[in-house]
Amino acid sequence: MQEGTEISSGHPSVTAAAEWRGDVYAANCPTRLLLDRIADKWTVLLLTTLADEPMRFNALKRRIEGVSQKMLSQTLRQMERDGLATRSVEATVPVSVTYAITPLGRTLVEALQPVIDWAETRMPQVAAAQAAYDARGS
Repeated sequence: MQEGTEISSGHPSVTAAAEWRGDVYAANCPTRLLLDRIADKWTVLLLTTLADEPMRFNALKRRIEGVSQKMLSQTLRQMERDGLATRSVEATVPVSVTYAITPLGRTLVEALQPVIDWAETRMPQVAAAQAAYDARGS
């Protein structure tokens, strides 16, 4: 981390944010937490889904197969806290809540898209490598 850019919590100050750069190899660097969060499959799936269009909670739950209500709620809350998504509440009966990606979240999707493309197109090679490894009886 660059000197003079931290506040007492170890996080960069708002004024220093433009010039601050973390070091993910440092044990106490807050970017490790962020890296862990953006590498989470639910975060990736939610970001890419919201990149297409804003969606309500239940629509997200239907779209992303296998995510539990608890995990969906936790991940959306964390994404909102990190500035990757917004939550809009409409005073209807019942209350309508819509989630949308932020400009910051969109920049992350742009960075993740090549990784997603790689995973979607390289699974046969990975499966072959796994089978070869398993066949060796390691």
